Amino acid sequence: MECGYEGATIRRIADEVGVSSTALYMHFRDKSEILVEICGETFDRLIAANMELQARDMDPVQRVRDMLEAYVRFGFANPNAYQLVFCPSIAEIPPDKLEVLNQLGARCYELFSGAVARIGEAGRLKTDDIHAAAQVLWTAPHGLISLVNLRSNFAWADHAVLVKLMLDGIFEGLVK
Repeated sequence: MECGYEGATIRRIADEVGVSSTALYMHFRDKSEILVEICGETFDRLIAANMELQARDMDPVQRVRDMLEAYVRFGFANPNAYQLVFCPSIAEIPPDKLEVLNQLGARCYELFSGAVARIGEAGRLKTDDIHAAAQVLWTAPHGLISLVNLRSNFAWADHAVLVKLMLDGIFEGLVK
């Protein structure tokens, strides 16, 4: 999926996985179904990693920070899957496939917001509005991922530096 939704042709996908276009059509109805399957499998790995973090006995702030770092690494490593789930061009994706992608994003957010709630339960948020805090913590890394991926010709600072400064800033503002 390195060419994005628009550039991902059935032939290109078939060549990438080493099968004929005909073989793909034996298992999938169309390109959108293939791409949704690829996204599902890709996001399942991210969700599994975050569920593993959720299960650990660790500081809730560190857990959320680790989850956000995982999201950023994931977004940088899987820019097309990330864009398809979090920034889809709605006109190009059939409504039933869009619903599947929306469910993937919702699963990620639900897991994440549960981790933020644990920070609130520990009395360590600077706000009583856990939902707003979760949304701010969630959107900042997604903004960074989107801009870096979409504007790859911009002279970005080192990604690790950007991630650290962004996380330090949002955690300083929201966490006691």
